[in-house]
Amino acid sequence: MTAATLDSRKNRTAIFAFLGALGMLGLGFAAVPLYQMFCQVTGFGGTTQRASESDAALAERLGASAGAKTISIRFDGTTANDVPWSFRPEQVTDTVTIGQRDMAIYLAKNNSDETITGTATFNVEPEQAGAYFNKIQCFCFTEQVLKPGQEVRMPVLYYVDPKALDDPNMDDVEQITLSYTFHRALESAE
Repeated sequence: MTAATLDSRKNRTAIFAFLGALGMLGLGFAAVPLYQMFCQVTGFGGTTQRASESDAALAERLGASAGAKTISIRFDGTTANDVPWSFRPEQVTDTVTIGQRDMAIYLAKNNSDETITGTATFNVEPEQAGAYFNKIQCFCFTEQVLKPGQEVRMPVLYYVDPKALDDPNMDDVEQITLSYTFHRALESAE
């Protein structure tokens, strides 16, 4: 082999290695948004779905034609250790008609002497119910800013998709739990 051929092979190998490393770096940055998208589409890990008013209207018609079955919803609210808020559901359980819109109210109070921006993470249990739990409006879609001593009521407008009635994995589900945990938002963590 000539020196020129050997140098050409080394250069090509170096370029492929660099491109491979660049591709892996790109996948590393894309992993979180891709995983979040996967969870939202499939309901994996109890991730709830987002729905529009027209989706909710269609679900209501489908639920009514399915016989207006009901299911129990349990609400849970916690805060991370660095969020000095009181946070809880106004009502711990509710029985809802599958397909019909319903509203849950959560109460939050900032117990500190500083303004705190919080963001809520959420999930649904059992996990298989996440694909059928749809939120139309939710405080969890945006950051919440509470001034010292401020108390607010935060609504969640939701429905359970009637498609859950056709899923054999949902046959034994009698109650769905919607849980929220408030965390300090990044710009509030200073």
